[in-house]
Amino acid sequence: MRLRSGARPATTARRPNDGGTSRRYRRSLAFLAAGTLAVPLLAGCGSDDEGSKPLAGQDIVPVARNAVAEGGTLKMAVDAVPETLNTFQADADAGTTRVAQAVLPSMFTIDATGKPVRNPDYLESAKVIETEPRQVVLYKLNQQAVWSDGREIGAADFAAQWRALSGKDSAYWTARNAGYDRIAQIERGANDLEVRVTFERPYADWKSLFSPLYPKDVMGTPDAFNDGARRKLTVTAGPFRVDRVDTAKKDVVLTRNPRWWGRPAKLDEIDLHAVDRAKRASALADGTVDVADIDAAEAERITIAGREKGTGLPLQGAGKTSAKKLRSWALTLGMDEEKLPEGPKKLRRSIAKWLEQQHELRDFAVRKSLEPAYTQLALNGSEGPLADERVRRAVARALDRQALAKLVLTPLGLPAVPVGSHVALSGQAAYTDGSGAIGGLDTHEAQALLADAGWVAGGPVKNPGKAAGAEDEKKGDKKKDDSEQGDESDGGHDGQYIVGEDDKGTDDRDTRDHQKDHAHGAPGAYAPKGTAAPRGAGAPAGPLAKDGKALSLRFVVPSGPGSETLQSVADQISKMLDRVGIATEIHKVPDDSYFKDHVASGQYDLALYSWPSSAFPATDARPIYAKPVVAADGSLNVEQNYTRVGTDQVDQLFDQALGTLDEDEADGLLRKADSRIWASAGSLPLYQRPQIVGARKGLVNVGAFGFQTPVYQDMGFLKKGAKVSPSPTKG
Repeated sequence: MRLRSGARPATTARRPNDGGTSRRYRRSLAFLAAGTLAVPLLAGCGSDDEGSKPLAGQDIVPVARNAVAEGGTLKMAVDAVPETLNTFQADADAGTTRVAQAVLPSMFTIDATGKPVRNPDYLESAKVIETEPRQVVLYKLNQQAVWSDGREIGAADFAAQWRALSGKDSAYWTARNAGYDRIAQIERGANDLEVRVTFERPYADWKSLFSPLYPKDVMGTPDAFNDGARRKLTVTAGPFRVDRVDTAKKDVVLTRNPRWWGRPAKLDEIDLHAVDRAKRASALADGTVDVADIDAAEAERITIAGREKGTGLPLQGAGKTSAKKLRSWALTLGMDEEKLPEGPKKLRRSIAKWLEQQHELRDFAVRKSLEPAYTQLALNGSEGPLADERVRRAVARALDRQALAKLVLTPLGLPAVPVGSHVALSGQAAYTDGSGAIGGLDTHEAQALLADAGWVAGGPVKNPGKAAGAEDEKKGDKKKDDSEQGDESDGGHDGQYIVGEDDKGTDDRDTRDHQKDHAHGAPGAYAPKGTAAPRGAGAPAGPLAKDGKALSLRFVVPSGPGSETLQSVADQISKMLDRVGIATEIHKVPDDSYFKDHVASGQYDLALYSWPSSAFPATDARPIYAKPVVAADGSLNVEQNYTRVGTDQVDQLFDQALGTLDEDEADGLLRKADSRIWASAGSLPLYQRPQIVGARKGLVNVGAFGFQTPVYQDMGFLKKGAKVSPSPTKG
């Protein structure tokens, strides 16, 4: 897939700001290195077995199928009714992916360690049978595999999908063609159950293809591809089929597929219901949904509800209770202070509704793991101070990534281990901690790098209102930011506050005593207007300046519901940077413009967003770190590299990894690429994203799946009288 600068990938939370869609498509989200390598290549600083297992296992209450009741409807929350049911289109989203997983063939699925595994429902075998003169893969299909119209799944479907996604016919409005563009031909094998795929060039990630596989009815013509599968899928081949898409009721209803040949679905129906992220707890409480991805605050509500037997709040006959006392009670219960109404009558009604919801939430449990995705700090290297690799490296050396991981994950009871790779996560074969290529926290080294780059403490500043790296007028969006934020200001201009703008004095502490300096921080805590962030020993006596401009970076974060974690992380990063003399201006912008108008278009210095980890990093990570090139029309083609930092070496290593069929060799090349990406400091992985799910008690084989592809036919409700044993896979 090739996106020009300014194009917006479909996005979770994430719009690459913090969240997910399908494995490969999510790479076109989130839901995100000029110069040569300045340090020796380091293989990594972790132990050899560091990537041997995921940091956290699944939390899905796994039970055998004979313990799952027959029938029932499972109501699952999604962010929105999908705009399309074709995962290969640009506006596909997480809902699109869920539908495809339940109703369409996938030749390979992903296991609990993030590795592709053959799907026996569709494949008897798939292997490379020739490498010279060309790579040939032979697929042997399950002889029972048929489409819902009774036609056998076969070579015609594979060929139609290849032609649609090869990139050779621009009439197909495809969002990605990685891998399909390397295929030379597809033909029937020795019989109708065999499909022979010949590649023009060796392709290591061939297992990524044909998952999902659409029928030739969808892929056969541009019109069918572009429009035919947007709101309906007439022909499917999974344990479920699409019954209807009801945009008015915000539902996609899936029902059992009567032609399914595999293990039959336990549920009668799965209802994917669109629920706003800010209303998930309410939707669970009122029965609108049975299972939903939730944030940390909603998880805490469910946890408290499960152990509370009473509140002691005398709402009955409390007509004379003061608003102040009611407000105090509300805060004690954990209600959001900003959402509390004024006046005792409205407060009582609001509290009563809250307590009613808490009573209903006792029927739910919190299931948690780590997503196959990581949150990173992106540094825009296209212009300003961060165009200098030394300044980017100084930012990296100023960060306490361990403290940031603890800030997010420790309160959730999840392993707080910083992510050490751009191309894989712990548990995956390619994972090795490559962060040693840039080094750990060292504020003295960060200051030395800044000094070497010409940023001098206490230097003269011309026109103090204009700082290097935070020139809103130059970037052309200051007025837009200010007008969009309204009451969300925390200081400075609307929607921004400046860390390090009004600092006075230093202390004598060693800046490397970072555990106690940075290990604490309340989620969502923002510096009050005019509050100076603390500095450590050795910090500059005044703002750093160069060529008459102060060093200040524009830090863009989303402002909508569910973004509190990112805001808290941004706050802590800003304080860490201030210790070495880098000031930051934090701009909170609306979610709907965060990625499109800021990250993708390059209107930022620092930003936080997430990328999914892929089972096929050679294919999926390459466009994220590819060196930007100038297109024929003069525009900058960044693909998905929104930091705009890349090198020829990294591109070559990815290309080599894509072209070898030796998995160990490919993993080694990917680790080398990762070390070079670290050294160029365009993006700094911070922590693996938490995966928190609220699920009705009694639901089994459902919850926080981690790496593994959900098995929809095994989902359901625990059979009456059946027992649940402790999960051996829960981490």
